[in-house]
Amino acid sequence: MFTLEIDGTPIAVTDADEAGAQEIFASEDFQEDLRTLTTDGKPLWNGTSAFTVRAASADESDLFEEAVVEEDEDEDDEEPGFEVMFLVPVDQFGEDDEDDDA
Repeated sequence: MFTLEIDGTPIAVTDADEAGAQEIFASEDFQEDLRTLTTDGKPLWNGTSAFTVRAASADESDLFEEAVVEEDEDEDDEEPGFEVMFLVPVDQFGEDDEDDDA
């Protein structure tokens, strides 16, 4: 597993291999998400700070594994591919989910 750090803050973790993690985190779509998603009202990425992709710590891997187990219990249809989990609270996820249920 690999973690994306921005300015020394772990932002997201993926179960992809190193090349896959580099590809995911460098993708235009993911970087756009980082510029538009917020935590405590601030964008996850300012668009200029350097990214670091490193091996995930044991704690980050454990958090990821726990989240995947919970998700697997909730969903029967699993698409092949890599998973990405944010390590910081994302403000907009809760609001968007409520809108989808209406």
